[in-house]
Amino acid sequence: MRRPRFLRHGIGRGRGMIGAFYEDALRGGTVDVEYSDGRVLPLDAERWLRPIEGDRRLLDRCDGPTLDVGSGPGRLTVALARRAVPVLGIDITPLAVALTRRAGGPALRRSVFEPLPCTGRWAVALLADGNIGIGGDPAALLRRLRELVRPGGAVLAELAPPGSPSAVDRVRLRRGGRVADWFAWATVSADDIDPLARRCGFTRADHWNEAGRWFAALT
Repeated sequence: MRRPRFLRHGIGRGRGMIGAFYEDALRGGTVDVEYSDGRVLPLDAERWLRPIEGDRRLLDRCDGPTLDVGSGPGRLTVALARRAVPVLGIDITPLAVALTRRAGGPALRRSVFEPLPCTGRWAVALLADGNIGIGGDPAALLRRLRELVRPGGAVLAELAPPGSPSAVDRVRLRRGGRVADWFAWATVSADDIDPLARRCGFTRADHWNEAGRWFAALT
């Protein structure tokens, strides 16, 4: 099951503790994601520090200036910079931004819903690792990205596998006996992306899968 990267966006109250737990996970600490229905999953944040199978084909579609939304420690931002693709990673967690810059990728500590450079001029906006769930409202997020990308641009989104439900969950982070506050996180199935994209003003969704991961390019 995909482990979401929602925490780096500091959604809801208790954003300081959420960010602190995420930074602990990046450093190798044991942090869990607790769902309101009782599920508890480990947050394996260290995996985002290195390339993941399926990344290359996603990166190949970034054929112009790219905004990496929820870039975390910057594996995709850095990979694009090494390809000489103009790119900017955005993330609200200080350690994640610092790790991206240290590895050679440009990054800002910024939420996607805050003012951003080059609004309306990005060729591609990336929502990797399930970041379409940011804020618990995928439609609001996709409409915001339509503002950020240029005419003819694309949003590349990683999705839950076909056959899995789309949902909005209440989640929080746990570390030992401490917990952060609850907040909303969404999951969008590959089965449901086409009607969602149309509602948000996109005319086409090009699907592909690789290494057990599912993606769509919304244009």
